[in-house]
Amino acid sequence: MKKILFLDRDGTLILEPADYQVDHIDKLNFFPGVFRWLGRIVRELDYTLVLVTNQDGLGTASYPEASFWPTHNAMLRALEAEGITFAEQIIDRTFAADQQPTRKPGTKLLEHYLNGDYDLANSYVIGDRLTDIQLAKNLGTKAIWIDTDPELGAEELINEKIASEEPVQTGHALSPNAPNAPQAPNPAEQLKTTIALRTTEWADIYHHLRLASRTATIHRKTNETDIRIDLDLDGTGKTNIHTGLGFFDHMLDQLGRHSGCDLSVAVQGDLHIDEHHTIEDTAIALGEAFAQALGDKLGIERYGFNLVMDEATVDVRLDFGGRPWLVWDANFRREKIGDVPTEMFHHFFKSFTDGARCNLAIKVSGQNEHHMIEATFKALAKSIKMAKRRDVDNMRLPSTKGML
Repeated sequence: MKKILFLDRDGTLILEPADYQVDHIDKLNFFPGVFRWLGRIVRELDYTLVLVTNQDGLGTASYPEASFWPTHNAMLRALEAEGITFAEQIIDRTFAADQQPTRKPGTKLLEHYLNGDYDLANSYVIGDRLTDIQLAKNLGTKAIWIDTDPELGAEELINEKIASEEPVQTGHALSPNAPNAPQAPNPAEQLKTTIALRTTEWADIYHHLRLASRTATIHRKTNETDIRIDLDLDGTGKTNIHTGLGFFDHMLDQLGRHSGCDLSVAVQGDLHIDEHHTIEDTAIALGEAFAQALGDKLGIERYGFNLVMDEATVDVRLDFGGRPWLVWDANFRREKIGDVPTEMFHHFFKSFTDGARCNLAIKVSGQNEHHMIEATFKALAKSIKMAKRRDVDNMRLPSTKGML
């Protein structure tokens, strides 16, 4: 699915003049750093750019088309010269007082993104007004707030909210200073959970997007299983695991916690037949989630880890190198551990390598087979934690081949 950057224009790409109208070439001044850092975003990251701007009264006597397009087109040419182009330009011409659904933060002109094959949860609205932040909330994206003036757009949001509310039935109007007068809402406070970054620097935006793009959502549905996995490589080890198999849940919980990844796994499988499809398909989807979240793999350590747990010793070696392969040296005497057949552990790790496109070598020894397999999952988790680590100051591909 495509990730989108919905970009405001005035105050974001270009500086906004005192009269809030860029209606002459002499008023065209670019936001500091936009060429360098937005250019790097375009070259290095996987986002589609969409321009979304309110241009009050465009085409009316107060803002003739002839005043707008020459300057706007000059801006586009300058950006294009640096490789910065837009998949679409969405321009609303109404006034704030019109309260039209086409005007930001309304989404009327953006409905095709709401209904299309887009990864809105990992997309962003970038803008300088609180109406841009509200647009992000309405779209279900995150927001990056270029906070050059924390009051920009606040009045429009408050008026929009008040206009949509039922009038309060009271015997008399309250003075705004009266003790029981309702307080005007604080839009910035109400929208704080939508704001992923608050800054005035395009360099900060680049670095945030570079670090924030390591998540994945996989929904894999077959006639045998229905699986959803949410993964954040840069999480804190929070897990939410429900596969229908208690011991398998315990192992996947270890994987998330000890790798430092936030991991959510929900599985509806044909357990009335047996455990095979649930374990195999979960492993494939989990591997695909890691492959998706790792993305271009720039700057990662790539390799990783050994681990001991009581009498059990495990050697796990991992390479996120782009090719699947499993070396398995482990023998179990018990038929099952908990509710999972021991023969399925080899199959789990093989299916994981297929989905993640990684090399995995596992050697296990010990006496207690619960310890042996739990140590294996923990060692894999530690290997992942090492291999996923990224040096943002050295964003090179860890390969002389030029691709992974």
